[in-house]
Amino acid sequence: MNDIFINEWKGLFRNSLFLYLTTFFVFSLAVVTWLGVVQNQKQTDAQNEAHKHIRAQWDEMKPTNPHGAAHFGSYAFKPNSILNSMDEGMNDVTGNVLRLEGHTQNDVVYSEASQSLQISKFGKLKPSLLFQFIIPLFLIFLSFKTLTGEREDGRLKLYIIQGTSLRRLVFAKIFSIWTIGIVLLLFATIIQVIFNSNQFNSDTIFRLFMFISTYVIYYLIITSLTVFLSIVLRNSTASLASTIAIWTLWTIFLPKITGNAVEKITPLPTRVEFQKAMDEDRSKGIDGHNPSEERKKEMEKATLAKYKVDSLSQLPINFDGLVMQADEEYGNTVWDKHFGKLYDKFQIQKRNYQLSGFVNPFSSLQNLSMGAAGTDMFHHLNFLSQAENYRRVFIKTLNDMHAYGGSKTGDWDWKADSEFFKSVADFNYTSPKISGMLNKYVIDVISLLVWMALLLILINYVSKRVSVL
Repeated sequence: MNDIFINEWKGLFRNSLFLYLTTFFVFSLAVVTWLGVVQNQKQTDAQNEAHKHIRAQWDEMKPTNPHGAAHFGSYAFKPNSILNSMDEGMNDVTGNVLRLEGHTQNDVVYSEASQSLQISKFGKLKPSLLFQFIIPLFLIFLSFKTLTGEREDGRLKLYIIQGTSLRRLVFAKIFSIWTIGIVLLLFATIIQVIFNSNQFNSDTIFRLFMFISTYVIYYLIITSLTVFLSIVLRNSTASLASTIAIWTLWTIFLPKITGNAVEKITPLPTRVEFQKAMDEDRSKGIDGHNPSEERKKEMEKATLAKYKVDSLSQLPINFDGLVMQADEEYGNTVWDKHFGKLYDKFQIQKRNYQLSGFVNPFSSLQNLSMGAAGTDMFHHLNFLSQAENYRRVFIKTLNDMHAYGGSKTGDWDWKADSEFFKSVADFNYTSPKISGMLNKYVIDVISLLVWMALLLILINYVSKRVSVL
């Protein structure tokens, strides 16, 4: 088998078309990977500059009313991961900047797609585009004549007469073509490592291993499928046409069909419906029987009793600050209710889409690729959760200063000094470790392994029974 493997590689390198195509792929991967790294670094630098500017505004803020500062707000920036240049995933669509302010929870904005004049079907030219679409096509064109070509040229009978089993021949050809995809993948990975070697840590290495392993398995699936059809079908044209048809179905039609089906099974509310429901709960009360004015009156009565005074003007604190914080906490409850339901639906949609990997391994490939790069839905929701938790602490700090900082009720001209604003903690996003998120990708891993095992078993079975004539 080793001799056949080596002979296949020698035959490939004697093919001038293969050499030209390989040179083209190597050059393309080098350029695209390098451009991805450069662009990723530019985005990171721009984010760092914006973050420094926003923080400088707080550190240099003049004496200001804390409530006014809460409306002025701040920003949370979703940092680019090192592997973002390999697979941008959802980041192009979701954006990476979130405004943090009192009384409201905002959406992430400034996605590259929203600012683009033209958006192609497959997105920008990134290594993931080459990994997921171009290299598999290259492997298909290399392997579609694996058996049909040998049979048509009459070489297959010579191999068998010389004592080579059909099973050994087939698997040697599969592994020889498969390794070409691995070499191209590793080449792009090495470039990534070279330009980011100083930023790698144990989690990044683990993510990179997961990223590479995912594509290695998928390339084996693509190569095995093509070879399987080459064995079963007795014509090279039929073999190529069938493989291309399946590849097109996997990469273009099924993802769209599956996405639409997932949305129909678990529909999401429109933005208008969602915001209207939140506004009603906030003003009328979650149960519809505790509107904001009644809550304020009950709070005023309890506060006067706590401090044993008869009027708000006699309070040693600023009641307005308490009201604003109470409104924030109630708003947080409303947010948890509605966004909790929304996130649950996201999770269900994601799980259903992952299950489609048993029909379409390309879905599992994309899920694992984005997950390893830290650019999928799970990582995005983690960022939103951390940003919202910080927003609550951030606004509470301002409201507490307004309530207990020395001002009296109704004194909206009172201002906190600059040192207070410098003391307000900054937001720092901590990306989750991939080791703690592996349970979210079990379905995708199993799907790819099932596809790989099934195709290898089928090839082993048919290679023992197919006619060499």
